[in-house]
Amino acid sequence: MIHGMRQELAQLGIEETKTTEAVDAAVKNTDGTLMVVVNSVCGCAAGGVRPGIAMALQNSEVKPDKVITVFAGADIDATDTARDYFTGYMPSSPAIGFLKNGELVKMFERKDLEGRPPLTIAQDLIDAFAATCGKSEAANN
Repeated sequence: MIHGMRQELAQLGIEETKTTEAVDAAVKNTDGTLMVVVNSVCGCAAGGVRPGIAMALQNSEVKPDKVITVFAGADIDATDTARDYFTGYMPSSPAIGFLKNGELVKMFERKDLEGRPPLTIAQDLIDAFAATCGKSEAANN
């Protein structure tokens, strides 16, 4: 049932992390900004969050150095591990966190995403990219 929901993000080049070890490795091995997406089956993920992520990644010159995803309710251990990095926030899904050197620098909880159109979410993510990420190669050329 969730295969298509996973594919929406995977086709954007977002790495699926299905284990605790994969999440920890991504956090430890990312030089720069890591965006962690907690994917979900809910309507707000389908109607706003996944399309908003796609728009943001396709329309911003500044992007995270790496983007990973876990699927709430399916990748249970991986999701718990990702949420362990979201210090100070209650578990929610969908959710999007930005980490630098393993430290949370920006967080979008479900309450920040639910009921919002994809274009609004995309703009909020583009603003977060600008605030938390370095310049992309394309922007430097």
